[in-house]
This record gives sequence, C-alpha cells and structure tokens, in this order.
Amino acid sequence: MKPIDLRSDTVTRPTPAMWEAMRAAPLGDDVFGDDPTVNALQERIAAELGFEAALFMPTGTQSNLCGLMSHCQRGDEYIVGQMAHTYRWEGGGAAVLGSIQPQPIPNQADGTLALAEIEAAIKPDDAHFAKTRLLALENTWGGMVLPLAYIEAATTLARRRGLAAHLDGARLYNAAVAGGVSAREIARHFDSVSVCFSKGLGTPAGSALCGSRDLIARAKRWRKMAGGAMRQSGVLAAAALHALDHHVARLADDHANAKRLAEGLQGLPGVTIAAPQTNIVFVDLAPDKPTDIVARLAARGVLATGLYRLRLVTHLDVGRDDIERAIPVLRETLQ
Repeated sequence: MKPIDLRSDTVTRPTPAMWEAMRAAPLGDDVFGDDPTVNALQERIAAELGFEAALFMPTGTQSNLCGLMSHCQRGDEYIVGQMAHTYRWEGGGAAVLGSIQPQPIPNQADGTLALAEIEAAIKPDDAHFAKTRLLALENTWGGMVLPLAYIEAATTLARRRGLAAHLDGARLYNAAVAGGVSAREIARHFDSVSVCFSKGLGTPAGSALCGSRDLIARAKRWRKMAGGAMRQSGVLAAAALHALDHHVARLADDHANAKRLAEGLQGLPGVTIAAPQTNIVFVDLAPDKPTDIVARLAARGVLATGLYRLRLVTHLDVGRDDIERAIPVLRETLQ
C-alpha cells in the first residue's frame, strides 16, 4: 500500500484543481515585474494580512532571511528564540549572509519568549554592543499557537524599546484556524510577516514576505542577491492563489486528524504524547526505547522524522482513513 507520509506538511502534491490553476495561469517575467499572476498574489496576500506590499519568494527560509536583512544592517542584532526556526533550522543564514548577530533566549514550553528576558536582552546604545534592532517570533511554534495577548504584549514591548517585530508565520494560517481568528488579526501586530504556501496550504513551493513598501523594496534587492528572483514564477503563484481560496478552512481537518492520532497513541509505556494544538504531534520516547524507530516505521509504511523527538505531521494528503491505518502500526512499533 502507499506509504502514509507523516514526515512534514511539505510533502503534499498539488490537487487536480491546483494543477489546473497552474496550467491556466497567465505568465510574464517576474524579474521585470510583469508576471500578472505573481503580481496578483502579492497584492492579495498583502491586502489579506494588512500590509502595504508583499514579495513572492521560492522558500520560507529565503523569505525570513530577506526580512531579517531588510530590518537589520551588518553588526545589528535580532532577539529570537533558542528553538526558533530562523535561528536553529535555517543554516545560520542571518549571521553568515547578513552579518546579523542573533541573540537567542530560551523558548518557554508554549513557544513564547519571557517578556522580562526579551527586555533584558536588549543592549544599551553603546559601542561595545551590537545594536538590537528586531524581535523575531514564530507562530505556530512546534505546532503550538502563540496567544494573541502575548503577541500584543511582546510586540508592544519591542516598539517601546525601539525595535521592529518580524513574524515567521510559516504556518500562520494553521494558527489562525486553530485560534478562530483571521490571519490578519495575528499579522497586524508585526512590521513584517513571512508566510509559507508550501506547508499546510499544500502548494509545491513558495512563500511571501509582507511589510511596508520600503521594506519590500529592500527585500527585493536581497532576494535578487540571494538568487531568488524567478522568471515565469506565476505557475507557482497560481498554486498559492488557489490554496488561499480553497485550502485554508480545511486546515481544521488536519488539526482534527492530529488530535485523533495523538489520542490513538495514548497509554503506551515509555511513550509521552504532547497534545497537539494544530497539525504536529510530538512523541517523546524513554531512553530504553530503540533508536531506530524511524527506520522501523518506514519499513512498515509509515514515514516520520526524528531529529530530536519523533514528529508526526498531518496534511492535505493524509486522510482520516490513513490516520486509522497508521495508529496500530505506530502502537506496535513504539511498544
């Protein structure tokens, strides 16, 4: 039988309707700014999230990088979570390519950064220190939704201290659906937001950076320098437009499937299941469990990842029947 791929929500394939939208997309050359489908997507996502402008990017990593480099100069600093994607999982790009110093502070169990620790990390205006310019948050973080009250408090603190605020919103729409609010209600607290179309929304590739016109103009130069200026990229932008029209509300299905998956794995000795808020289930294993669990699962047709914890991600290409089929395989293997 076809493997049940729970490695990530990035593994989805375009639906037939999405393929048709991609085939039918009017195209131009986006480097010249005349791809009508890219332009339509940029206008749509900027308006939807409440920003002046947006820029289509090949990846979320590049979108975050260009955002950080558009806020910060060489030798500046951004405050970020120790387990944030922009710091831990994006190859150190801000430091290596942007000469921006990260100031990581611990993520709390719910993904937030303690307000007192943010404040303490802001450097005095003194030649001995890098200039603290930016606070970067992530929502969702490990599948958890940052509370709106916390977002408002953290970004208010940042602005009071003269910092801008950037959101890595790779799964912004998961956060919005889970929280019962619009994506705009989350995004309005930030000076820039990076949002992925290739995760829960199910497109083949693509992200967007949203911000002011000035910030996006700077980001466009960084995108060119980083090799991310594409040509007839309207074929990808069309997939994103289709996803915004058809794949947002259905994220609730992924969240329900993740909840069912977590419930189905309860009660195993030496196995701790974190209750999912969105579409990511984390499984912690006791030290006496085998170290080759991922390989054992793959041999039985269930694909997962396990860099530091076993991670199972629900998405567009995994239905409830797949979840019900995966649960006994997971239970038997984790035993």
